Amino acid sequence: MELPLKVGTLLYFSDDHGRILLMRRNREPNSGLWSPPGGKVHTSIGESPFACAIREAAEETGLQLTLDEVELMGFISEQAYEQTAHWHIFLFRITRKIACLPDPHPEGEFRLFSPSEIMGLDIPATDREFIWPMILDGNREGRFFSAHCECGPDDSLKWTLEQS
Repeated sequence: MELPLKVGTLLYFSDDHGRILLMRRNREPNSGLWSPPGGKVHTSIGESPFACAIREAAEETGLQLTLDEVELMGFISEQAYEQTAHWHIFLFRITRKIACLPDPHPEGEFRLFSPSEIMGLDIPATDREFIWPMILDGNREGRFFSAHCECGPDDSLKWTLEQS
């Protein structure tokens, strides 16, 4: 199916207690669901995923990150997500710990969650089925992974782990 390709980033911040920063999104995609902060890469100007991660961190959390605080930990391609677009998503571990919740943002509200709370939240199906289990697996620390998801019109998801 021919659909537009969108490129995005997700930013995984944590605090000194190991809690993870999530945003309940006010806008699509995933409106009303909890997701890490992030956003779309400005492909029309040739923005890199790393530059996007740094820009989105500043826009959404107010933190001015440097390249050495942004670590690529995964890549996800989603084919026909919600039957509206294909996505290439770069997952970044932010190595700087956050000290407090970011100020309110038009994109959504922020909260910190312990890893054990995340699977009980309203999160996107693709995150629940594959992404969060990969992120929360303690063995993933420092190891890159890549996966592809075929999103069916019946809400079925077929995952292929391409690199781990």
